Amino acid sequence: MTPENIKDQVRAIVLKRQVLVQLSQKDNLGNLKIDVQQALAEMEDLIQEFNRTFPDCALPELQP
Repeated sequence: MTPENIKDQVRAIVLKRQVLVQLSQKDNLGNLKIDVQQALAEMEDLIQEFNRTFPDCALPELQP
């Protein structure tokens, strides 16, 4: 797997992250809200690790 391939996959994850952010703001999730928040936390970890591992490929939308 090349850095460009990984970059493309992380970009796809970042695009899907916005859906989770919007979902987390809904009041009617019940216990699912915990899972959504956990998924967001794991995505943040992935984004930070990506930027540390591939600083030359860091995506602008991934900057903290």
